[in-house]
This record gives sequence, structure tokens and C-alpha cells, in this order.
Amino acid sequence: MTISLSDAGKRYNREWVFRHFQYQFQSGNAYAISGPNGSGKSTLLQAIGSALMLNEGKIIYEQEQKQVSAESVYKHISICAPYLEVIEEMTVREFLEFHQSFKPFLAGVEIPFIIEKVGLSKAEHKQIRYYSSGMKQRVKLAQCIFSDTTIVLLDEPCTNLDTEGISVYQNLIKDYCTSRLVIVSSNDEVETGFCSEQINMGDYKSK
Repeated sequence: MTISLSDAGKRYNREWVFRHFQYQFQSGNAYAISGPNGSGKSTLLQAIGSALMLNEGKIIYEQEQKQVSAESVYKHISICAPYLEVIEEMTVREFLEFHQSFKPFLAGVEIPFIIEKVGLSKAEHKQIRYYSSGMKQRVKLAQCIFSDTTIVLLDEPCTNLDTEGISVYQNLIKDYCTSRLVIVSSNDEVETGFCSEQINMGDYKSK
């Protein structure tokens, strides 16, 4: 998958979050989006994920040199972000089964294996509402990274994770994301240390 942004800009009311963003993202590479609070890191990630519309410029998605429509690009994208919620009345197994019904997991990967990999086996029969914030973050990482998608978008993926949880995240990246297109919005090297390319949103602020 290749994602090309051309002269992209996003504003809220009259204030531009970023402008003249020009970049090409390619599968097999990992990118870190950094910048101060309010610089547009999460906004750019949501635009790339087709969750919000640009005010200027365009985004083109291409898979095997064929353009993918904005309406169907969601099939190729999984995302983990603090503002996304999980269904707290479900157990983790029920939640992953529900998620799998509309976005399949990686070939050969079963739900019990996913639960074990993110360290939630002892809590798999509890409703998610009884989970700690760090455990809920592991659920979000599980549904994102194990989805069979070519694009993985991560917004501050280690939010609420302890040392063990951070290790889980880093191992998931190493084991399941090396051939995918990964974009991480974060200023924390713990979350972005594997990224080969850096994007500073301060370079795209409106003058």
C-alpha cells in the first residue's frame, strides 16, 4: 500500500492545524509523527485513516498500483487511539469475536492466541468494564495489530501501559508489523523507536 498526500491541509473554523503537507508513505516502512501538543499529530493520523476530510489538498491510496477509493480504504486500515472506545459490557473474547465479524484477523491467528499474546488470559472471562486502563489499552492494541490490514495507525499506543505492557507492544510491532505500513503519532521514543522515518508537524504549521 502507498499513501500519497499532496498539499494537504486541515483547519477548524479559521485556524489551520497544518498546511501544505506533502508526503508519501509506503508499506514495509514505519513512520513517526512528532510535534508539540496541538500541532496536528492526531489530526493528521485521522485524515490518513480517512476518519476526517481535508480542507485542501488530497490523499491517494494505491494497492498494487491500483487506486483504492476513499470509501473502501477502511478495509485496509486498523487504528489504535486513546479516543477510541471498546465495548465494556463484553468480555475480551466477545469483543474480539465481534470485531472479527467485520474485520478479519491475520491468517492463522486465533482469538485465544491473541488474548495470550497481550497478556489477558487470566481476565478473559471478565467484562472489559472491570479492566484497568492499561488492560483496556491492551485490548485496543490486540484488535488493531492483529487485524488483517496493510496499514496500522497508532496514536500514543502506550497510553496507560506499564513496563510489561510496553514490552508487549514492542514485541507485537516486531512480530507482526515489519511488512506493513505503520504510522505512529507520538513524541515518546518508547513508542516510535522502531520507526525509520520522522515527520515533525512543526514543519507544516500555517505561517
